[in-house]
Amino acid sequence: MKTGIIIVDHGSRRTQSNEMLEEVARLFGERFTATYDIVEPAHMELAEPSIATAYAACVKRGATRIVVCPFFLGPGKHWTGDIPRLAAEAAVGHPGTQYHVAMPLGIDDLILELLFKRANHCKGNGFECDSCRGTIRSGDPAIAAKLLAEGTGHAHDARPTDAQGMQVCSSCPYSKAISEGAKFVPAALQPA
Repeated sequence: MKTGIIIVDHGSRRTQSNEMLEEVARLFGERFTATYDIVEPAHMELAEPSIATAYAACVKRGATRIVVCPFFLGPGKHWTGDIPRLAAEAAVGHPGTQYHVAMPLGIDDLILELLFKRANHCKGNGFECDSCRGTIRSGDPAIAAKLLAEGTGHAHDARPTDAQGMQVCSSCPYSKAISEGAKFVPAALQPA
């Protein structure tokens, strides 16, 4: 049996979020092509490709077994119910195929390393990088008090926004890549 991989996230109305998963799937396919040469991205809802579309693409490329890998941290209702149901519905249209839903990302040394890396980004920028400065994410008491008093809980500052309304900055690896028109490639997924 030839195995296909579907990496599935929730899906978003924000193009950059969907494109990030698609880039993760592409990079996974490049890195692990010797083991899994059929890799497709999917969004559970709100965007294409759907799980059904990705499943059909895997089958078209020769897969008879599909491993659906949730790009989710915990074992919530999407992992226990929604994703398996969507995979089962997709499989009905492709007799002779089997699917299996993998565990979510969960607790893993690599997740712990990533959390450490994110915390060190804050620390290394003196807890005031461009991605948070002027927003409620910064923890600045004056900003928090103002936004809480307004009842919005959202920061509206003067930093530029992209086409999706996301603020762009110069030090955050996500928004910097987006503001330059590039796709963010996490270091752990960059080709060796």
